Amino acid sequence: MTGQQMIEITESAQEYFANLIAQQEMDDIGLHLAVLNPGTPHAACDLQFHVPGQSAGNGSGESEQTFTYGSFKLYVPQSSERWLKEAKIDFEKSDAGGELTIKAPGIKGSKPADDASLEDKIQWVLVTEINPGLASHGGMVELEQITPEMDVILRFGGGCHGCGMANVTLKEGIEKTLKQHFPEIKAVVDATDHATGDNPYYK
Repeated sequence: MTGQQMIEITESAQEYFANLIAQQEMDDIGLHLAVLNPGTPHAACDLQFHVPGQSAGNGSGESEQTFTYGSFKLYVPQSSERWLKEAKIDFEKSDAGGELTIKAPGIKGSKPADDASLEDKIQWVLVTEINPGLASHGGMVELEQITPEMDVILRFGGGCHGCGMANVTLKEGIEKTLKQHFPEIKAVVDATDHATGDNPYYK
């Protein structure tokens, strides 16, 4: 089944994919985009080369939607379609080659209601606004607790664990973002023991 383009793929990304596919020297090969753990804070997009009829590359036989972009096709399993509305794939060229980004605002679920707990609301901002930026450095941050004094306690992980720039990221990025959303917050505190990290990105 072939449908209209549901996912925006910029011209630069289409050119990037077309070149990659041409290098595979395989007939009828395209791209497959699925959502792993949809509707959860751990949701992620999985993009890989794909042959029609082999949804998710595992022979599951799940029906898939086919979208045509210039010289290649994108296959999306039926179970992932509703999570990929308003998704956008872009490729930003640089001297080092370039960076591919996939933005899918709906994969982690719905924004908490106005009467939801502050914990749920903060968690949503961390997952949808803050962690996507940290992910470019292989890092992430989690909410540990909110104290009675309205201090938000966070814990860094991944590439941010042991990072010498973590405090700058916390104060100049994360704290400002959270306070813009939630003025009632007094402070944002890092509970991470960075001495046990590998300081992988900044020496």
